[in-house]
Amino acid sequence: MSNKNPSSAAVLPEENNIMGTAPIPKLLAKFAIPSVISMLVNSIYNLVDQIFIGQGVGYLGNAATNVVFPFVTIAMAVSLMISVGTAANVGLNLGGKDQDCANLTLGNGLTLALSSGILLCILGELFMVPLLRLFGATDTVLPYAIDYGRIYLLGTMFTSVGIMISDEIRADGNPGYAMNSMLIGAVLNCVLDPLFIFVFHWGVKGAAFATIIGQFGTLIFCLFYLKKFRTLTMKKENMKLRLSVVKSILILGFSSFLTQCAALVMQIIMNQQTIKYGALSQYGADIPLTVFGIVNKVNGLMMSLIMGISVGSQPLFSYNYGAKLFTRVKKLAKTCLIVCVTIGFLGMLCLQIFPQQIISLFGQENDLYNEFAVMCLKNMTIFIFVMGVQMVASVYFQAVGKAMGATVLSLSRQVLFMIPCMLILPHFFGIIGLMWSFPVSDVFSVAMAAVMLTMEMRKLNQLIRFPLAPEADV
Repeated sequence: MSNKNPSSAAVLPEENNIMGTAPIPKLLAKFAIPSVISMLVNSIYNLVDQIFIGQGVGYLGNAATNVVFPFVTIAMAVSLMISVGTAANVGLNLGGKDQDCANLTLGNGLTLALSSGILLCILGELFMVPLLRLFGATDTVLPYAIDYGRIYLLGTMFTSVGIMISDEIRADGNPGYAMNSMLIGAVLNCVLDPLFIFVFHWGVKGAAFATIIGQFGTLIFCLFYLKKFRTLTMKKENMKLRLSVVKSILILGFSSFLTQCAALVMQIIMNQQTIKYGALSQYGADIPLTVFGIVNKVNGLMMSLIMGISVGSQPLFSYNYGAKLFTRVKKLAKTCLIVCVTIGFLGMLCLQIFPQQIISLFGQENDLYNEFAVMCLKNMTIFIFVMGVQMVASVYFQAVGKAMGATVLSLSRQVLFMIPCMLILPHFFGIIGLMWSFPVSDVFSVAMAAVMLTMEMRKLNQLIRFPLAPEADV
């Protein structure tokens, strides 16, 4: 770790810091493209497992990974709370020229990430079987889920630290390095998956081993950056937790934590409702359990494009808001919205036009399976193009330090709309009603986000009319 004085890593003067001076479209592209690739890679981790397991094990193996997925969500909930909260605080401190606090936040974030990863691994291993039952494992799926889950959980400590450092690398103004760290993990996973499944015949265990080895590769690459920070300094003494810093990290990251927790509850309810209403349908319980998981991950791949742009904009929002460059903040929000909605629309068209080809990647099954899978893919993703509004709004509120607004938006889709839909619609329409819960909740959550973001832009207009500090050209 570096022993440089804080002054040696001081924030660049505002006139030389591209976050506060470069044209918004060019700046967004610089930060968003690596972030998009990183998000895509993160989604590909799960998709690659599903594809190879589907081809080498069958749909019961895929059902097992879907049952284990809540473990992934729990790990992501804690990891994102720490990483996003750390990055937001670092960005605000750098924009406000508080170098020492930015450095301290980085060190505390790293300690929190490592500790949480170890704790999650231990707890998951201790309570594996009862949790898998809670997550919806049937008797036929449970053995596969145990094999996959016990190995996958070993990688949680790699994931939590890797995600935290990767977000701080972006906040340091080097999104390309963060992208490369994810690519290393993805390449390892893609190479090892077929080797372990088809050559060594390890089944779902092989897919789990490939995943955690890829995560470890990402972590190692990120650790090399600790001595390369340009606007931050990593010191051992800053890793000693301080209550005020930890509190600041958790407050700004709490909306991300709640979003993932809501997603966890949603996954559990979805799996339980799938088993209940699937068993009453012609498809049975195992086919819908597999299909809903696959469609959600395909949807997640499309959404990662939008999410990557939103996450890439986070350090830009934080820096410019902290520096009181409100005109740039407003233009950045507008640019993000246009790009996200456009990309979302193109992704939706792709899913609507080629559903059978996409489903076939995950294995060739019987006609009943294919019929249900195609129907779900087309209907569950029909409104994906408007979700960019909700994501940009959520990241904006989080990035500028407005934790309450970020929390409300983060909870809106899952808690206010999705969960009630999942509990009500299947009662009237069976398994088809569960499928329609997704597009219905998408529409309502986006409407709420649009209203909140519009109100925030009006507040920015007032700040622009009565500036608190000089603004740079946009």
